Amino acid sequence: MLVNAKYELQPFDAAEALLRQPEDAGHPRTLVVFVGRDLAMGERAASVLKDAAGHLSRAAAAAKFKGKSGTSLEILAAPGAPASRVILMGVGAGDETGGEGGEAKPFEDFFALGGQTAAKMGPGSRAVVLFDLPEGVSAAHDSVGQFALGGWLRAYKFDHYKTKKKDEAEREGPTEVVVALADPDSHSAAMSEGGHLAEAVILARTLVNEPANVLTPPEFARRASELMKLGVEVEVLDEKAMSELGMRALLGVGQGSEAGIRLVVLRWSGGAEGAAPLAFVGKGVVFDSGGISIKPAASMEDMKGDMAGAAAVTGAMYAIAARKAKANVVGVLGLVENMPDGKAQRPGDIVKSMSGQTIEIVNTDAEGRLVLADALTYVIEHHKPAAVIDLATLTGAILVALGQEYGGLFSNNDELADRLTKAGNHIGEKLWRMPMGPAYDKLIDSKFADMKNTGGRHAGSITAAHFLQRFVGKTPWAHLDIAGTGMGSPLSDTNQSWGAGWGVRLLDRLVRDYYER
Repeated sequence: MLVNAKYELQPFDAAEALLRQPEDAGHPRTLVVFVGRDLAMGERAASVLKDAAGHLSRAAAAAKFKGKSGTSLEILAAPGAPASRVILMGVGAGDETGGEGGEAKPFEDFFALGGQTAAKMGPGSRAVVLFDLPEGVSAAHDSVGQFALGGWLRAYKFDHYKTKKKDEAEREGPTEVVVALADPDSHSAAMSEGGHLAEAVILARTLVNEPANVLTPPEFARRASELMKLGVEVEVLDEKAMSELGMRALLGVGQGSEAGIRLVVLRWSGGAEGAAPLAFVGKGVVFDSGGISIKPAASMEDMKGDMAGAAAVTGAMYAIAARKAKANVVGVLGLVENMPDGKAQRPGDIVKSMSGQTIEIVNTDAEGRLVLADALTYVIEHHKPAAVIDLATLTGAILVALGQEYGGLFSNNDELADRLTKAGNHIGEKLWRMPMGPAYDKLIDSKFADMKNTGGRHAGSITAAHFLQRFVGKTPWAHLDIAGTGMGSPLSDTNQSWGAGWGVRLLDRLVRDYYER
């Protein structure tokens, strides 16, 4: 596992035997219990804490803790408790539980609960989690895997370059969590898949967090090539190969940089032989200065994250391969750096794309769409996908429209858009579909070429999507503008990192729900 946390499944009897053992003085034991309304506990949890029940009730009353979802209560040195620290995690109270007719209502967000629990336990903890739900609360079959996934992702830190680490987690060792269940074997597959998905998201997060002097296009390509260990076929195209294919739009973006340019193709063939694959395309601008149309200096350092789309595709391909998904999937990464120098392309230049269409460069800071144009053409011509989805930190306009709560969704296919929306709602990486239409498309017509690379300030994210649509033909296509979600991510229960790895779980869920045979 790539994070400093270990989760292990054990039957209740084994966990209770562990709780009866003397505590390690250097590592006091933590016991985590899920509670509902009025401090309701599962039968097994209530039995373990029966001698401490009175003290816990008084502590909860004093803290006005009701067991509401998203709340918790920490009790230290409770008399009669089998651990120095007891953490009560709320899983719902009142209307949050009890469905129609009094049946149990599923507690859906075990992913967030896992992150909340990891935050309360803290680094270096030795904990036992009694996965025993109170009456009136039920769980889905993958709840344990989602709980562990949330914990693993909460524990992630990007501190590779800190020479003086402030926290003591490294000296204390990894967090060790025993998850106690009635039937651990029935949850082992979900736990394993949760671990694979955690590794995939962490891979994407690390790529986004890396500085551009380290994560050059060739280095990104090298790291993506490590997916071969999972059975992914990898092909890396260099500048010469791309030039022979006529990728003048993509190559033009990188011609002012000395870092190199790469196109990486990742193929997972787990579905029916010969079946058309699902294709993912990621914008991988490892640093975006804006080129000749240079950006303001303020916050330009954040432009190391302008490759978050390519990071999400890399992470998704990792997740799909690690769980041996029964689907055919192709991932394409357009990797480039946008810099100004004497060789950089200029506003007013005209380039010919791989599709044969010509593009007037109005603004060199509208570069991501040029990268995607050739990458989309390549994957459609060479792999004939059933559908193609691109992800890109493409426009500041999508931040103005949606903030950091939703990714922008643009599509030429209602079924594909609906599938993506449902997958996003399922795992909490939400999408909002934006309008498209002929009036917007006219805004990118050029006086000198087939099109220009920006339609101006108004409707900027929509005209960018229309630019991309000109390169997909009749192939079902969706464009996800993740400028608000892919980097500079707001802190959450499951993410304390600048790069959230947004999009990995979304694409994995899409494949699970709609494209596996």
